[in-house]
Amino acid sequence: MAVIHYWYDPLCGWCYGAAPLLQVAGAIPGLRIALHGGGLFSGAQRQRLNAPLRQHILAHDQRIAALSGQPFGAAYRDGLLQDAETWLDSDPPTAAVLAAEALSGQGLAMLHALQRAHYQQGRRIAEPAVLAELAQELGLAAQAFRTELQRHNGPVLAEHLVASRRALAQLGGGGFPTLALERDGQLQVLDIGAYLGRPEAWREFLLRGLVEAPPATGQAFCVVDGSGDC
Repeated sequence: MAVIHYWYDPLCGWCYGAAPLLQVAGAIPGLRIALHGGGLFSGAQRQRLNAPLRQHILAHDQRIAALSGQPFGAAYRDGLLQDAETWLDSDPPTAAVLAAEALSGQGLAMLHALQRAHYQQGRRIAEPAVLAELAQELGLAAQAFRTELQRHNGPVLAEHLVASRRALAQLGGGGFPTLALERDGQLQVLDIGAYLGRPEAWREFLLRGLVEAPPATGQAFCVVDGSGDC
């Protein structure tokens, strides 16, 4: 079985732009998606929205929408992003992805649910009540999800983020989304920039089993440097 390793963050706009590509990849038989949370706004990098950060995010969102066709809802753009009490915190939603994966292998489905909730519905995906609602929508048992969510917080989450960042650095990557195809013990970074907004072309690329990435396209990433460059 081939594996696509996916370094992501729930609050990375470019990861939201790439979501249709991951949905396509996740539906290909014999291709597994391994999720590696990056912690873009984790721990000390957790940030309250202010005017400069808001404008920075909105500018990136416009570019992401233009390249990927992904929708950004009014509740997000005119509501959540305009609220000075909004905090960007990657830890709770990343723990929710880990919990959903541990319970039923639905980590990718949880990630996509989180992205829709944030970018389309303007919901606060760091809040436990919102995470519980999304888990229910995925058919996860409430008590089991609460237990797994608690287990994947704190030291377990911190260990996961450290391991993810170490693996990403060893791969030569520095931002999100980063995808790498593992086959026969070899890892090949995939340049998804050429496929944003073109999920069927991406599907054909994967089905052909190509290992060499297409030419670089100047794709922007969410950068792991504390700047929130996303």
